[in-house]
Amino acid sequence: MGKVNAFQRGKLLIASPALSDFFERAVVILLEHNEEGAMGLVLNWPSETMVAEAVPTLSGLGEDGEVVRIGGPVGQNSVIALGEFDDPEESSRLVTGDLGVIDPDRSQSLLRLRVYAGHAGWSPGQLEAELEQDAWVVAEPRPEDPFSDGDLWAESLARMGGKYALLATMPADPSLN
Repeated sequence: MGKVNAFQRGKLLIASPALSDFFERAVVILLEHNEEGAMGLVLNWPSETMVAEAVPTLSGLGEDGEVVRIGGPVGQNSVIALGEFDDPEESSRLVTGDLGVIDPDRSQSLLRLRVYAGHAGWSPGQLEAELEQDAWVVAEPRPEDPFSDGDLWAESLARMGGKYALLATMPADPSLN
């Protein structure tokens, strides 16, 4: 994967098969990445808690029956909401394209919404070191990625082709192979 020379804000981080910790088979979108560290949201871990129960103020913005997602191990008592904006200028922080962080105190026209409990965080230089060790595959996100209900880990790798497409076929439990 080579040397990391640039910050990766707005990119997807796809966990390599070697990661067997909290981030096993995770797909993270980076909300921020700079000299002070990095912060992102795990996109592919739904919980069983309904948005309407956990964050009633956001329940009217999304689809009925939407569940809170586990955004990462840090700050799981707080929530971050991502949305696809009809007008991207309404976002409190754009991440990529029309995707941005939702400010629940502002009026916004959203096309789609996802709510995350907690986030993933890296101290200064930590993510760069993990990227050097090939712990993550960096990819361009697609607009539908944060709203996917499928196997986003396999889908993201498969669309990269080549050796990544082969990795995408790896079962979650290799002993079942």
